[in-house]
Amino acid sequence: MAGSVKFDVKARLEEKERRSQTVVVAFSMQLTTKPSVVKFEVEGTATITGKEMEINKMLEVDPETKLPYVFQKVYQHTFTAMYLLSTLLNAPPPPVDLLLFGRGSQPTGSMVAEPEAVSGLGEPPSQQQP
Repeated sequence: MAGSVKFDVKARLEEKERRSQTVVVAFSMQLTTKPSVVKFEVEGTATITGKEMEINKMLEVDPETKLPYVFQKVYQHTFTAMYLLSTLLNAPPPPVDLLLFGRGSQPTGSMVAEPEAVSGLGEPPSQQQP
């Protein structure tokens, strides 16, 4: 079934705090399947540290994916939690390459993503449609 399911993504990223060599951004992601089998919602904060130039690079939009580099990193960190939930729910996992984060050059600097809430809501396998 995993091959016949597509994921829609809704996301939000907002800068919350900026200090010397540190930026905190709030994020939220909602991944839903078509057909409707499971919905994952993840929200939290990500702290970017480094030199001003490195921070600005993380906040730039990747021309290939049209997403900020920081958001690609957030997805890398939250993917594991969503994958584990999908295994527990016997639901299709989100694709590891959903945001194409492995392509192109990656900025330097460090980032910590701290998910505050991760939930996966799915139908029991007996109610899933093929």
